[in-house]
Amino acid sequence: MAAQPHGGRPAERPDTEQQDDALFGLEDIDAGSPVPAGGGAGPLFRDSAAARRLLSVRTIHAEPAAAASPRGRQVIARFPGAEVVPVDSHWRIPHLHGNEGNVERWVRIKSEVLVLGVKKTLTTRPNGRSADWIAPGTANGCAMACAYCYVPRRKGYANPITVFTNTERIIAHLSRHVARLGPKAEANQCDPAAWVYDIGENSDCSVDALISENVADLVRAFARWPSAKASFATKFVNPDLLLLEPRGRTRVRFSVMPQEDSKLLDVRTSPVESRIAAAGDFLEAGYEVHFNLSPVVLRPGWQRDWALLLEHMDDVLPGPVKDQAAAEVIMLTHNEDLHDLNLGWHPRAEEALWRPELQQPKRSENGSWNVRYRNGVKAGAVETMRALVAARAPWLRIRYAF
Repeated sequence: MAAQPHGGRPAERPDTEQQDDALFGLEDIDAGSPVPAGGGAGPLFRDSAAARRLLSVRTIHAEPAAAASPRGRQVIARFPGAEVVPVDSHWRIPHLHGNEGNVERWVRIKSEVLVLGVKKTLTTRPNGRSADWIAPGTANGCAMACAYCYVPRRKGYANPITVFTNTERIIAHLSRHVARLGPKAEANQCDPAAWVYDIGENSDCSVDALISENVADLVRAFARWPSAKASFATKFVNPDLLLLEPRGRTRVRFSVMPQEDSKLLDVRTSPVESRIAAAGDFLEAGYEVHFNLSPVVLRPGWQRDWALLLEHMDDVLPGPVKDQAAAEVIMLTHNEDLHDLNLGWHPRAEEALWRPELQQPKRSENGSWNVRYRNGVKAGAVETMRALVAARAPWLRIRYAF
């Protein structure tokens, strides 16, 4: 069970779509293509050839209410050539989810398919590691294809992005949650003064921002809440996010790993060096910038390659980034179902990820069985990572390691 954050009160009950006390109404959302804060001079990255290579959407499966909403119409307008296919539920699309034949099209589906849905139950859960709270997500799934990603385990043999179109209700839910908590009375490892909400647990917000204004709306909302802070991890550099005005209330956690691992496992992501190079620009734009050293994959030479990565970070990151940076160290957790799925589209990745001689089963919070490094192996690797950071990047404070 995740630790309950100290102080404040948790949400008394999940919010549902029957509630009407949103911060603003559907009619207040622009259904067109709004210009991000910051002027909008010049073309946006989301309209570039690079963005189109990542997302060349041909089919949009949409719940009718989602397609008819202002946000849904905005997404559909972003991809005018896509066929819109009505579906009863964003979770149950028989020829997409659970269809074993799709595994061979794993990456293509991520690029060519979107799903639009309405998030009906809104729940904010306690966390205590990356954040105090896990916010209800405005998306689920990803256009990238990291071989170790846990999100596909719930979707079967296809994991395209599902965009939730009722963002205004998610923001209203968060507004009420922040108000109930009040100021943070006691510092913890998440943040000394702000309640931290992870807004991208099941997606990558940098990629989500290529599709809709959901992420921009969240960043702008948190900029108005002095006792709260948004946070998301990313493996993709989206310069459009620099045009927003986060005012220090959104924490971007750039995930990094040795390039040898990333080339094998981080399929369709931004190069690790690009993520590191972007840190200064994001800090200057008003974001807090942290790093995820994750996942740490144990294979021959891993200690040497992590040492080289940390030395590179020490060499290239500007002083202001180092002064405020912190990191999470996360050892690989894998899953047997995901292992079987990966064998169908990327078997080479499993040579690094599936190491039965080093791993043991672990029951997850949702009841499924995962595998992680054995206790002694994991403890030794965590201490090695701590020592490497202390020696090669002593300015990098480790918030937690597990």
